Amino acid sequence: MADPRPLKITARVHAYPPAHNAGGEWMLHSMLRVLVERGHEVTVWLSRYGPIPHRYDLDGVQVIPFQARIDFAAHARKSDVLLSHLENVPPVASLAREYRVPMVAVCHNTHAPTFRHAAGVDLAVYNSHWMETEAEVFYGEIADHARPKATAIVRPPVFAEEYRTTPGECVTLVNLNAEKGGDLFWRIAARMPETKFLGVLGAYGDQVRPPQPLPNLEIIEQVPGHQMRDRVYARSCLVLMPSSYESWGRVGVEALASGIPVVAHPTPGLAESLGHAGIFADRDDLDAWLSVLSTVLEPDAWAQASARALERSAELDPAADLKVWAEAVEALGERRRGGDGDR
Repeated sequence: MADPRPLKITARVHAYPPAHNAGGEWMLHSMLRVLVERGHEVTVWLSRYGPIPHRYDLDGVQVIPFQARIDFAAHARKSDVLLSHLENVPPVASLAREYRVPMVAVCHNTHAPTFRHAAGVDLAVYNSHWMETEAEVFYGEIADHARPKATAIVRPPVFAEEYRTTPGECVTLVNLNAEKGGDLFWRIAARMPETKFLGVLGAYGDQVRPPQPLPNLEIIEQVPGHQMRDRVYARSCLVLMPSSYESWGRVGVEALASGIPVVAHPTPGLAESLGHAGIFADRDDLDAWLSVLSTVLEPDAWAQASARALERSAELDPAADLKVWAEAVEALGERRRGGDGDR
């Protein structure tokens, strides 16, 4: 019989919303929210100093700042499941091995260090089918015992009802760093002076601004995920994603929830996430972007693209993925309590 007590699930990450608003962090939070909703105790411990110096609650997830100076290792030892992503996977996995606590690694990219750090964990979570394929190629070159013991695909969960709004009139880019297309963005704005553009500063990377202010381009500070609907998508008629790399592309999926068409560079992740709703142009071809934008901004073309966006949003309902996720974590926790590990 399963233990009815809530599981103690502990995550260690470098930063967390609402102070840090990047796709990986909001993906993780969406996944942890579901565990809270299923009655479990979820605590996130930060490994870097951040702007929020006190413990706080976000949708039931308890967040412990680095400034609290509480012994993370002692808490980790008492946990039923440990979890991490990005830079914290190696140290947390080491503690998990020492304390014999099941370990989950959430993978956000297809870079070799990500797969190398996830080797041997109890559960590796991939954010797309193409990431799973890349992982199989990587692990195909190493011994079976070094692979993750189990894997699951959880596409970055977007709860469409939390983002759905009436589109606005701006062409928008979220995160203006060079890799996201910040330089291309202002060049497009300069060539389309009659169109309004909205740039949202990102949580990481050097943000690119035009050499001189453009009257049709407004740039705002980074926006917490809970405010994206009202402050960004309600002002946007198109979202641009001319990224050099995206393993998925959460912003695009958020935009689809409101029927906002997304124009993107065809990375494997964006091709998978946007599907038939995606409109693609090469990030190195400014004229191609100008042509695509002038076409899709025509009322009839926009209406057709918007309809495809809403269709794709419905296809990306996260319920099934989140059920797989929650049940996998619960199975690990029950295994820990059943004696495969010790306190």
